Amino acid sequence: MHMPSRLTRVLLWLGVAVFGPLLLATLLIALLGWNWLRSPLERLAITQTGRVLAIQGDLSVNLGWPAVRLHAAQVTFANPAWAKEPQMVAAEGVAVSVDVPALLRRKLIFPEVALDRARVFLEQAADGRKSWLLDLAQQDEDARILIGRVALAHGTLGYDDATQKTNLRAELSTAPPEATGSGNGNGTSKTTTASASTSTSETATATATATATATAIAIATASNLRFNVAGHYQGLALKAQGTGGPVLALRDTTRPYPLTLDGSIGQTGAHLEGNVTGLLNLSAVDMRMTLRGASMEQLYPLLGIAFPATRSYVTQGHLLRTGNTWRYQDFTGRMGTSDIAGFVQVVTGGQRPALTANLRSNLLDLDDLGPLIGARPERRAAAGPNPAQRVLPDVPFNTTRWHSVDADVQFNAVKLRRSQTLPLDKLEAHLRLLDSVLTLDPLNFGLAGGQLSAHITLDGRHPPIQARARVRARKLLLAQLLPAFALNQSSIGQINGEFDLTGSGHSVGQMLASANGKLGLVVAGGQVSKLMMEQAGLHLWEMLALNLTGDKRVKLRCAVADFNVKQGVMQTEALVLDTQITTLIGTGSIDLAQERLDITLNPKTKNTSPVALRSPIYLRGSFAQPKVEIDKAQVAARALGAVVLGAINPLLALIPLIDAGPGQDSDCAQLVRDARAWPRAEHHRARQK
Repeated sequence: MHMPSRLTRVLLWLGVAVFGPLLLATLLIALLGWNWLRSPLERLAITQTGRVLAIQGDLSVNLGWPAVRLHAAQVTFANPAWAKEPQMVAAEGVAVSVDVPALLRRKLIFPEVALDRARVFLEQAADGRKSWLLDLAQQDEDARILIGRVALAHGTLGYDDATQKTNLRAELSTAPPEATGSGNGNGTSKTTTASASTSTSETATATATATATATAIAIATASNLRFNVAGHYQGLALKAQGTGGPVLALRDTTRPYPLTLDGSIGQTGAHLEGNVTGLLNLSAVDMRMTLRGASMEQLYPLLGIAFPATRSYVTQGHLLRTGNTWRYQDFTGRMGTSDIAGFVQVVTGGQRPALTANLRSNLLDLDDLGPLIGARPERRAAAGPNPAQRVLPDVPFNTTRWHSVDADVQFNAVKLRRSQTLPLDKLEAHLRLLDSVLTLDPLNFGLAGGQLSAHITLDGRHPPIQARARVRARKLLLAQLLPAFALNQSSIGQINGEFDLTGSGHSVGQMLASANGKLGLVVAGGQVSKLMMEQAGLHLWEMLALNLTGDKRVKLRCAVADFNVKQGVMQTEALVLDTQITTLIGTGSIDLAQERLDITLNPKTKNTSPVALRSPIYLRGSFAQPKVEIDKAQVAARALGAVVLGAINPLLALIPLIDAGPGQDSDCAQLVRDARAWPRAEHHRARQK
């Protein structure tokens, strides 16, 4: 009989030992509330982080599994001493759920956070310290709170990073839910608060705090988020505004978050509307996007990917992200005055982003390609003709950005808008950029009824750029090559040619100024304007006759242009134009560095002309303002001779003006040999005149 009694006493004492503290704690919480927990939490915060956590309002706790929910009022958490702002978080109301299993593993995870009237300021120091890392040195990436979802009633969010020239300030708010009659919910809330005031004072206050915070959270989670952002990003002025869903699902990769955004960074603006999944890492994106800007190269600070310089642009399309793939598809728009459409795709995760694109234009304005090759069309148009003005593109390529991306781009233009003097009609290009080496192969133009095909390589791995260009011209029609020249319209014949040049420099102009290689063009067979050739020989009598009777065609036996290029100077090896009535043999040079012309054309008449002012023709001046001249002294001497002889006998006046011509035709090969042997001294004497 003594054994059961003894066992009963043992069990009773065990029960008191186990459940007594729990019952006592329950009684204390019931009488005093959870405010006693504030001091332990504040001491724990300063011990672990070195920063002050202050809970100046009431604290309440809702126990549960697997999460415990805390509600607190008037909460602040300090920034590190090096930060500009004293407080990292300051909020009138805070509600958080704490993942208990993760806490037992010494990992702090807040699946849900709700803030009311909060001010949050985050900062990154020049040495890499981040204010949101909670270790004492603010450098341990694992010492951060993992937050799942955030609800904001009203608040301010700031971020500073002096190294990246970034400072942002965002104002966030939620629209209140629509009124429903007299407000039953509000009445119930007031009744609950009033009834709570009859309880013990500490418990009542804590209950009121929890109710007020819960009300703010309820408003935040039932209303859309509105935001306005201003500041600087990468040194560029930033402005943005928009709306989002009621809860920021920072890490939820299963539930899309609705977002509308309208903003600008520098001269680039965007409007986006759609859904984003996983706000922190953007695991999926499905949005309609309108993108506009002054030049696509200004996207580099925003995306970290090199884009070419362009005219101003605007596009509208569908932006998607799946895994490591971003795709801007089915977009249409304009660049300058040209239309543009297609898709652009970027795949990340490799050594560098890989960009692929397929672009097309129904009507491409050639002037819109100017910025891509470093031209300054606006400046030239404003300045007008100026002999000192540079014509060759001189804006340097920014090769320091080429390593940021590998690219494979196809581009096709069906029709080209161009000046009347440039007979181009279509464009096909395939651009590759791999390890800072850019190739255009092919780069094809429809030119004068024929084809101009180019293979261009620009090696930007080491400055200056090492360039090579190989170009082939096939079946260019003479009549279309100079469409603005009326006398050329009756010409018949095809031009074929090639050139192979290498050079170095930071711009197209510098590459040509240092170029070495060969250039050759040839026309075999065809017909040209007789009046044009008589003008080249200054045959006054024939010119008058043809103006009276109408132009005719004469046989074009051959035309050859052969230049040797060395250090940017194109020196004539052979320059010949041979017809039935006149042969033109040219000598001289073209200086690509100075952009100067110095060519002499010597006409050799095959038929006797009764009245001719036989003289070399000089092509001189700058690329911007070329000049065509004749030897005025030689023409004047012939005219003076005619005047003197005319004083003796009027018939003798024609003798100095008669051009007897060499008489016989010669084959094209022999003409080229003759041109190569043409005395350079004659050209040098002509330059002195």
